[in-house]
Amino acid sequence: MPSSAPQTVSLPRALFVFSLLYGGLVVLAGVLGAKIASLGTWPVVGSLAVESGIFCFLLLVVLSSTTAELYGQRAATTLVRLGFIPLIVSMVLLTLVIHAVPPAPFWQGQEAFATVLGQGARMQLAGLISYGVSQTLNVHVFARIGGGQGQRLMLRAWLASLLSQVADTVLFITLSFWGEKGADGHPLPIGALMTGQLGAKLLLSTLMVPPLIWLAVRLGRRLDRA
Repeated sequence: MPSSAPQTVSLPRALFVFSLLYGGLVVLAGVLGAKIASLGTWPVVGSLAVESGIFCFLLLVVLSSTTAELYGQRAATTLVRLGFIPLIVSMVLLTLVIHAVPPAPFWQGQEAFATVLGQGARMQLAGLISYGVSQTLNVHVFARIGGGQGQRLMLRAWLASLLSQVADTVLFITLSFWGEKGADGHPLPIGALMTGQLGAKLLLSTLMVPPLIWLAVRLGRRLDRA
């Protein structure tokens, strides 16, 4: 009987590169989120500040939307779902290193390390839910609005990014802080937290996402032709 040769799966070069970047950015978003960054003062909206993980999140939107544009909604949805793997693995490893692995006697950075990289179980769950919902929503809206692939790329990129940012912010802040109290004993101002975050995220989505998706689509097509 003829021997059966192993079948090889041909993955487009751009999809391979985008998938590697996506997995790394999913992990990095949680690390960068520990820093609150100032975006300066803008006309009308005033002073804006945002958690730094938004820069990774915007690039995740760019990569998932670009995947939908080049390879279809199904491929992009699969990319988002596979993103749960590095996200969950990184959360588990960080939790183990912070709480289960003792620091060396001569190392003095344990407290700072735990403060920057440690998240409670509630925030971790909120992050998983908001990531899954917002990224899936982004892919769905981007792929379906205005005729789908090849049509109104910049408009689809902008609208999908705006909606996903709203979903991510509302879900994460609500699930993380609803019912929590501040140092004064009063409930945290959930509405104020959302307003500030949404203003900054919507501004960044408008300025960054459409042109970056346009560039990423062109790069992906060039990589696949190489």
